[in-house]
Amino acid sequence: MMLLTLAALAAAGASTARAGGWAAGKDLDAIIEKAIEDGEIPGAVLLIGQPGRVLHRKAYGNRALVPRREPMTVDTIFDAASLTKVVATAPSIMKLFEQGRLRLNDRVTDYLPEFQGGESDITIRHLLTHYSGLRPDLDLEPKWKGYETGVKLALVDEPVAEPGERFIYSDINYILLGEIVRRVSGEPLPEFARKHFFDPLGMRDTMFRPPKKLRRRIAPTEKVPEFRLPLRGIVHDPTTRYMGGVAGHAGLFTTADDLGRFAEMLLGLGSRDGVRVLQPLTVRKMISPQSPADKAILRGAGWDIDSPFSTSRGELFPLGSFGHTGFTGTSLWIDPVTRTYVILMTNRVHPNGQGKVVSLRTRVATLTAAALGVDLPGVTLTSYNETLARAKRRMVRNGRTLTGLDVLAEEGFARLKGKRVGLITNHTGLSRDGRRNIDLMVEAGVDLRAIFAPEHGIRGELDTTEIGHTKDRATGIRVWSLYSGKRRRPTEEMLRGLDVLVFDIQDAGAR
Repeated sequence: MMLLTLAALAAAGASTARAGGWAAGKDLDAIIEKAIEDGEIPGAVLLIGQPGRVLHRKAYGNRALVPRREPMTVDTIFDAASLTKVVATAPSIMKLFEQGRLRLNDRVTDYLPEFQGGESDITIRHLLTHYSGLRPDLDLEPKWKGYETGVKLALVDEPVAEPGERFIYSDINYILLGEIVRRVSGEPLPEFARKHFFDPLGMRDTMFRPPKKLRRRIAPTEKVPEFRLPLRGIVHDPTTRYMGGVAGHAGLFTTADDLGRFAEMLLGLGSRDGVRVLQPLTVRKMISPQSPADKAILRGAGWDIDSPFSTSRGELFPLGSFGHTGFTGTSLWIDPVTRTYVILMTNRVHPNGQGKVVSLRTRVATLTAAALGVDLPGVTLTSYNETLARAKRRMVRNGRTLTGLDVLAEEGFARLKGKRVGLITNHTGLSRDGRRNIDLMVEAGVDLRAIFAPEHGIRGELDTTEIGHTKDRATGIRVWSLYSGKRRRPTEEMLRGLDVLVFDIQDAGAR
């Protein structure tokens, strides 16, 4: 798989767009407008381009719905959420890397000596690729406050797996990386990223903690209990909010146009309009697999290459393309083969946190790739994680066996339409062709409000009686743990607002 990925990266100089102009505009308009009509997002900005060429740049719907409607504009500033990881933090680490001030295989304790009491084997590479074994996020209860407090909590957080053992998407990794940038460079992450990337690339609307004068252009996010109105110019991520608005995993605000400049820099191997911010070899390193060679989930230095979260790749962009998403509804995908970037910016969490964008990202990317065409021999279009269960699928000679999930899917989940759904499931909840029940429901428009995970957690990987609540990283849906302490069933609070529970867990003998 790695050879295929690197082969696609090696083809980065090829141009494969079909002659005759851009043909996907009307279809893209239709699917985005349908998502707005269905209440999945309030609005969006879509920017598709290649170095020196804009293929599609358009605003849709509304920037705000409450307290009053405001139309979306192409210069809207969005809370980038986890795009912070790949636009600010990972590039800053790679800048220090090419300056010789750190190495990817250096232990974290070389730069943060108090980390894990100075005894940890976790490396910078482990943090960048989410193979550190650290938990997904810091605990928010009891409440705490301040950047220094957040860093101290990250420094003492206990891993739940050995370094390199398995992929666990973790905000704690990037809190630590942001602090490494500060300690090695002597500058806070926002200042370092501004000086080395944002200012040289002309990304004038990209920043942490935007000033009040920009509020009218900022897309509001969710209404949370601490504030009277939806958050606007205040970071949505609660951990970053506790840390004062600056962290390595979230907190950045930006526009589609600024991300376009950043994407063109990466396609230019570190240079845009004659301004170089990274060396070509550094960029090649950053966007090629840096995760353990024996693992199926491929991550670059921050970038998602092939994982269950690669929904923004669609189904036609080749393996070797890369990108990232943000919980608030932002996404960026870059394809070196067609030299194309796809930036879809939404504030899907506005106003009540219930929006959906996963399916839309996939359809936008697939439409774009289809319009461009990928005509190079040997380029792989289907990734391992896209077809993970095809290798497990049984060949049935006579007849066609359907699981309950398959039946619901074939019916378009009609039995669940109009209902607020809770799903009790884990990693065994797959269709006959290996697709997750969660993804199938979301793509079909099911109003999936909550997921409930039993013993061993949502991925079946945890061996403890204290499994905490989390979120499904692909969809952002809350995952309630049913295996914590003495709790073995949903509480009244967990069930509040649900109309129906769907149970989809295969018995041990049927896996």
